[in-house]
Amino acid sequence: MAALRIRRFPRVLFGALVLVLAACTPAASTTTAPTTAPATSASTLVPPSPSPTTAPAFPVTITDDEGTKVTIPAEPTKIVSLTPATTETLFALGVGDRVVGKVEDVAGFPPEAASIPIVATFSGVEVEKIVASGADLVVSGGAGLSQGPAVEQLRRANIPVVVSYPTTVDAGIDSIKVIGQAVGKAAEGEDLAGSIKSRMDALATIAATAASKPRVFYEIDVTNGIFTPPADSIYGQMFALAGATPISGNANYSISLEDLVAADPEVILLGDAAYGQSPETVKARDGWAGMTAVKAAAIFPIDDIVVTRPGPRIAVGLGALIRAIHPELAGQLPAPSGSAAPSGSAAPSPATSLGWLPRAA
Repeated sequence: MAALRIRRFPRVLFGALVLVLAACTPAASTTTAPTTAPATSASTLVPPSPSPTTAPAFPVTITDDEGTKVTIPAEPTKIVSLTPATTETLFALGVGDRVVGKVEDVAGFPPEAASIPIVATFSGVEVEKIVASGADLVVSGGAGLSQGPAVEQLRRANIPVVVSYPTTVDAGIDSIKVIGQAVGKAAEGEDLAGSIKSRMDALATIAATAASKPRVFYEIDVTNGIFTPPADSIYGQMFALAGATPISGNANYSISLEDLVAADPEVILLGDAAYGQSPETVKARDGWAGMTAVKAAAIFPIDDIVVTRPGPRIAVGLGALIRAIHPELAGQLPAPSGSAAPSGSAAPSPATSLGWLPRAA
């Protein structure tokens, strides 16, 4: 069977493949249901201390982020992760030793996942490899990450597939609880999500004490246009929680130079710093010199991975944003830790570096 490649999203930009699979043994039942909005918000770097738990009850039926009810007949022992955030979550829940396949992750986090076979990249999903691995649970980004065709193929092969594609900060934290339920670690998922929420709330409280909310431009790519998240995205929510007034891209995550100049950012954050962008390169760009952030030298590199990946380290990302936007609050913040940025020269373009962000092709 050959894998079919799909372009990266805004709805077409990440990666997925189409191939035809024969049905295997019966297992997962999938029926559509209305999507329910999750709740909560926060992040942590280490697995929670396991709470005393009773034996997990399987089969279990959960509703995923696409509103599909997925029945998992038995506690999974061979799990495939098709998003970097999911890989981090599985290790944080203590089931990393059950992961038999993962999506490529340029950040290489957690390091313990390095030896896990890669069954997907940002340009495609190798469905045949997943089936051959004997996977009994797949967690995918679904249609939002252009993995919809692969999800359909896997479900036709009777492999339970849970779609985790959070579009809000609260949903990102709630997804940890859903994944916990799916892998038989419901109590641990609740504990981890609760810890993350507490940290996020504490950080947001600190950011709220800032005297101002500067206009912030978060740069995710300038190689073929100018790209930044929309204000109503999960990332725009992160910037607002960090005490910023985000300068918004459109639905395709793009903004024209004219609109950016008119918005006049007071702070510029370089999410593409690992790929050669720096305060110096920004100052040298045509048309950028008149921006307040450029004149004030308020241009800061930032670890894009922790900022844009809705997983267990999301609070690390929020802390990094607050530290960059409001350096006067740095003394009130916990010490930064747990980030792992890509190496730059050996990594793919920034368009494939992010945990989730859509990019232009």
